[in-house]
Amino acid sequence: MTVTDRRTPVRGGVGTSAPRPDGVAKVAGRFAFSSDLFADGMVWGHVLRSPYPSARIRRIDVGPALAIAGVHAVVTASDVPGVNAYGLEHTDQPVFAEDVVRFTGEAVAAIAADHPETARRAAAAVVVEYEPLEPLVDAEAAITAAPIHPDGNVFAHLLISHGDPAATGDVVVEGTYEVGMQDQAFMGPESGLAIPADDGGVDLHMSTQWLHVDRDQVASALALPPGLVRMTLAGVGGAFGAREDVSLQVHICLLALHTGRPVKMVFSREESFLGHVHRHPCRMAYRHHATRDGRLVKVEARMVFDGGAYASTSGPVLTNACCFAAGPYAVPNAVVEGWAVRTNNPPCGAMRGFGAVQACFAHESQMDKLAAALGMDPVELRLRNAMQTGDRLITGQLISGTAPVAELIRTCSAAPLPPQDPAPDPMARPGGSGRSADPDRVRRGVGFAVSIKNLMYSAGFDDFSTARVRLADGAATVTCAAAEVGQGFVTLAQQIVREVLQVEDVVISAADTSSIASAGSTSASRQTWMSGGAVEGAARAVLRRREAGETGEIEETYEHHHKPTTPLGADGQGDAHVSYVFAAHRAVVDVDLDLGLVRVVEIATSQDVGRVMNPVQVTGQIEGGIAQGVGLAVMEEIVMDGGLVRNASFTDYLIPTALDMPEVTVAALIEQPEPGAPFGAKGVGEPPTISSSAAVAAAVRDATGLDLPRIPIRPQDIALAGS
Repeated sequence: MTVTDRRTPVRGGVGTSAPRPDGVAKVAGRFAFSSDLFADGMVWGHVLRSPYPSARIRRIDVGPALAIAGVHAVVTASDVPGVNAYGLEHTDQPVFAEDVVRFTGEAVAAIAADHPETARRAAAAVVVEYEPLEPLVDAEAAITAAPIHPDGNVFAHLLISHGDPAATGDVVVEGTYEVGMQDQAFMGPESGLAIPADDGGVDLHMSTQWLHVDRDQVASALALPPGLVRMTLAGVGGAFGAREDVSLQVHICLLALHTGRPVKMVFSREESFLGHVHRHPCRMAYRHHATRDGRLVKVEARMVFDGGAYASTSGPVLTNACCFAAGPYAVPNAVVEGWAVRTNNPPCGAMRGFGAVQACFAHESQMDKLAAALGMDPVELRLRNAMQTGDRLITGQLISGTAPVAELIRTCSAAPLPPQDPAPDPMARPGGSGRSADPDRVRRGVGFAVSIKNLMYSAGFDDFSTARVRLADGAATVTCAAAEVGQGFVTLAQQIVREVLQVEDVVISAADTSSIASAGSTSASRQTWMSGGAVEGAARAVLRRREAGETGEIEETYEHHHKPTTPLGADGQGDAHVSYVFAAHRAVVDVDLDLGLVRVVEIATSQDVGRVMNPVQVTGQIEGGIAQGVGLAVMEEIVMDGGLVRNASFTDYLIPTALDMPEVTVAALIEQPEPGAPFGAKGVGEPPTISSSAAVAAAVRDATGLDLPRIPIRPQDIALAGS
């Protein structure tokens, strides 16, 4: 589908494909990412990490490292002046491990030296005596195992009981499903520059998703007032959730204050795999009940999420997964129970889709299984149960906003299927020309999936964003701390101001913590609504003053809040969410039955967008999100072995390349303006990932006839299925 630009009287307003203000610099290689930063007198930082998933620290001797020429400092837990802990939701992760290490890659010390290789050699020279312990790596066992942390092993436990828990249906299907650990795999590893200031504070230039929360965690560890930790957003080379958590922020600030010199740190790819959170692996057991004509009666689910060593956002991720365990369907009865637990695996936290990805794979697999048991077309079954405005979630919350689920299903399923070439180019076969695929053993399959996810933060979280708009001499300046991580907020902010004030010249100031209050995190599909709403509110306040006859410079600051939400009750009932977004995906795959290789030929999608703010950016978000969904379905997994990461590189952790990407067909962008959202727009970044994985898995099942209850689907799951 081609989206028609709705031209406004001012060029580059809402509804047009306005160009990104940073686009030319990025394409030309002139854009400064955080890894490009430099300061006079700068030294280099490096982190020493634990080689064990669980061990006691018996002794640390930094003397050999300090004896190396060019080493300026070695810091450990004893050098942290404030609280030796940080955390996004709970302060449970040490800045440096002190008595024990709880995952492979946990920080033990940090070094500053005049060259990055010197810093690495110094790290290797630090003597750490460990007493290895038996790691706890099984999430199910962690629920009742002896605690591996003073806060216990269970991050969160949630029970949702909706309707009649004893209800049964005429037809019942069951399944157990697993999702592996996926990495965000952004192109630019973690990096930053900390500069000590004359006032005893520190200026931190960092690629992150949430400036103000980073600042507060750093200030707590350094025993500084928040105002003395000044953060400025540096160029971000992708995020997808992994930059919500602190990684190297405290380490380089501590080194900068310790040495009195600017400190720069850039993670290697292996360090990046070990130094940030990942998507939660999980195991889910489901039972669906339905009438003989295909009406859902009850959904039962049991979910266990492995949160790794520290809490991060495991609680909210579990809440999302449980809330959306039944999918975008009207379900009168449900019993869902979930746990998010602590293990000695790497910490897990936010990643695009935030709990809904795992749940979608399970509930859509169940819908296909139910359709087969009923002898019904899978698309028809979904249409029969499609949620609409006025229905209730299994949490009891009324869907008061737009919910065009049936329209998404119809438009996506109606898209023409790609033709099947009887003699395809070898490169178009599963495995490409490097494999001798027998064309007679290649099968095509088609799969379908639909998803639901919340927008913004939920369950009583005080979610807000602040923006300032200044109008002077016919030009506007926007100040907002929203992190631009590639999603296009800097473009959107310009479009909103152009639309409201009817001026073309709009400049976006650098995002920092010193000039404006928090904009919240760039996550949860929230910045379009929250920071977009803040920018719109400030711009309209400026407009009112101008229309009242005021001349000269006009400046207004606006703090935008969404409608209140409440935590879920003991039975999992409550108005926990603000609004919802939906998508449908249809995947076409070719599968080599002998080699177990999969080629995703095409993915068609229809998406609920509220209103298209920028057609080109919407398309980009859809294509990028589908790439990550394809990766999770058939390629991407962090391989764990007794708490050790076995594939911490892009040699062994495979992500889709241009050769792996399918043709993406946008069947429809459903524009039903969302009440309360700026210009009626919904965030579009997460839905492309959520149900695309489930659709690919369904298509592979269709091609092979195999159950395939786990993603990513590995070649051996297909080729050795009968062994």
